[in-house]
Amino acid sequence: MSDWLRAEEWMALTLSLKVSFWAVLISLPFGLLIAYALERKEFRGRQVLNGLVHLPLILPPVVTGYLLLLTFGRRAPLGQWLEETFGLVLAFRWTGAVLAAAIMAFPLMVRAIRLGLEGIDPKLEEAAATLGASRFWVFATVTLPLLLPGLITGAILAFAKAMGEFGATITFVSNIPGQTQTLPSAIYTFLQVPGAEASALRLVVISILVAMGALVASEVLARRAAKRISGR
Repeated sequence: MSDWLRAEEWMALTLSLKVSFWAVLISLPFGLLIAYALERKEFRGRQVLNGLVHLPLILPPVVTGYLLLLTFGRRAPLGQWLEETFGLVLAFRWTGAVLAAAIMAFPLMVRAIRLGLEGIDPKLEEAAATLGASRFWVFATVTLPLLLPGLITGAILAFAKAMGEFGATITFVSNIPGQTQTLPSAIYTFLQVPGAEASALRLVVISILVAMGALVASEVLARRAAKRISGR
């Protein structure tokens, strides 16, 4: 593929893969926790939390990116604290692209995990609890294995969404070749340059293949996990 793609196209592709991987890896534990709380717990502010989780789906991505810039920019209090305490800079860095992609993909991940939880019979967990198992042990040995198809689906769909994220990313980390220029940003850039349509088309084809591959993979892996769980 490196012979088919030009250097700048290859950099955009590898950076998108890197950003999407870390976005999913970092957000998956939080997605599992929040999905479980929304599906199985009743608490004050539950609907507010649900609204906040799904807000990135409703807001224009540029608004999300601007809010990230106001919160995690180098001059913002939280952004300054992260830089001074941990040396972590998010604005106009690939790490910020990870954060933007994770936030934009988070609703899809949480929804997929919640659907997985809906399919688990609570009586199975209650039976394990009556045998003296702790809540953590019930979750680890009963709930989590049964939830595996939902986790796989959520992770893959979030990865695909992160690969295609554009608005929030370009607002928060800009479009710097080799540093923050992801696949969608590169396509946008090539479309603005006369004679670069071929580069844009190649990246469009790759984007379609990644998206379709993610959808097929999520379906196949989820079915395999479900069959393994059911013992068929």
